[in-house]
Amino acid sequence: MEHKGKITDLQSHTGVEVMRCYQCGKCTAGCVLATDMNFPPSYVMRLLQTGTKENYIKILGSNSIWLCLNCENCLGRCPMEIDIPKMMDYLRTQAIKENILHPDSKPIISFHRSFLDSIKYTGRLYELGLIAEFKARTFRVTQDLTIAPAMFLKGKLHLLPEKIKDRMTMKRIFAKTIENVKTENK
Repeated sequence: MEHKGKITDLQSHTGVEVMRCYQCGKCTAGCVLATDMNFPPSYVMRLLQTGTKENYIKILGSNSIWLCLNCENCLGRCPMEIDIPKMMDYLRTQAIKENILHPDSKPIISFHRSFLDSIKYTGRLYELGLIAEFKARTFRVTQDLTIAPAMFLKGKLHLLPEKIKDRMTMKRIFAKTIENVKTENK
């Protein structure tokens, strides 16, 4: 069963041409997290090249797309200059959209949403708020509890958030981004 439409969508949204990859393996050799991934970057590329629905779903359900740090080591090493980080971002978006999530991705998604919420409401990162929201989303209340007092005493955690002056502009930016994503997905 061919599933090339998804590959065409990936290319049109990211400019990444998976068929240009000739499997040299330099991306995987340069990836610091390749050994922790279900599928290292070069194998993700190969699975996409097959164009099958099964392999596409396998990629969306893997932890590989969530572990990618977007450090661009793979891009820097690739002789074909294939933007794997951009592709991984797109695949993460598709995994969320299609609700095909690796169990290990849930805390990563929770952290991402908590981070963006902090920026959206204060215009800056409010670490204590980020931690509290992340803990509430993941129910990891006691994790890292022993380091919080030392961080507070060193001035790394502030009780109140530092806010930018024009928070409405930040909210408009977020609203416009959400609107653009909805328009793009139609």
